[in-house]
Amino acid sequence: MVKHIVAFKLKGTPESRRRHATDFKAALEALPEEIDVLQAIEVGINENPAESWDIVLTATLPSMDDVAVYASHPAHVAAAAIISDVRESRACVDYEI
Repeated sequence: MVKHIVAFKLKGTPESRRRHATDFKAALEALPEEIDVLQAIEVGINENPAESWDIVLTATLPSMDDVAVYASHPAHVAAAAIISDVRESRACVDYEI
């Protein structure tokens, strides 16, 4: 089993970053219904204004091969497009559990 953890830093005002993060969160949380290899996903929006990262997700998938299936799935690609114009940075860690 693999944990796929991704953090995003967005561009814009605090209000616009929050709006994009909220829309992105809703789209990500709908993905388990569309992507059968996605066993679970948890999405959090940063509440601490002293920190610069905006959103984090933790997904559980059966294998690293399934991470690739998830990443290229049309529903995931559509969700990622929500923040494509405002994404400043992305950090990712995948590890086996």
